[in-house]
Amino acid sequence: MTLDRPVCTFLRMVESKSTGSVRERLLRAADELFYEEGVHIVGIDRVLARAGVAKASLYGTFGSKDELVRAYLEGRGLRIQERIAKRIAGHEGPRDRILSVFDQLSERVADGSFRGCAFINACAEGAPGATPAREVAAAHRAWRCDLFAKLARELGVPDPVETGRELSLLYDGALVASSMDSDSGAPATARKLAESLLDTRVATKAVARSSAKRRRSRRPRAT
Repeated sequence: MTLDRPVCTFLRMVESKSTGSVRERLLRAADELFYEEGVHIVGIDRVLARAGVAKASLYGTFGSKDELVRAYLEGRGLRIQERIAKRIAGHEGPRDRILSVFDQLSERVADGSFRGCAFINACAEGAPGATPAREVAAAHRAWRCDLFAKLARELGVPDPVETGRELSLLYDGALVASSMDSDSGAPATARKLAESLLDTRVATKAVARSSAKRRRSRRPRAT
């Protein structure tokens, strides 16, 4: 039996109020409300009501709403990293590991709870400049870019750092299209583009290696 959304929301509210420490309850409530509705639309009072804690407990635990947002996004980031790590662990070659990151995104987008990228959403709502949300988002994006670069280096492409950046841009584009255009096929399209990019880079390296080998074979031998 599938529960309708109001019932699911009610059950989450009961769970948020009844289990875990104050910190866990606040984070669970923030995760549900911030992701579903937005970090700036949802006021502190609603988080407190969902968690079933007093305002003093929130400020005593996190200090401010901004720091609660930081903790919420850090938790989201860790879960994403765990999902990606689990997915790439199921593949041996670096090329397949890279492409599996896009497969993981396809599954996430197909999930009925998908509401876009939590980091993009939080940064888009906020004011420009340095904020806890932007700091966490930048760290998470750097992690993903570094992961792609590491795997590209293992694949042996000529410029793994640039390749990692390009793969990360493809991933970002798929996230935005999935959310803004309701295009659940965007991650699959990004995967195809990633395949083409990797094959081109590997072929370029092979051509360069072959050319270098021919040049060496043409050098006059010392007598």
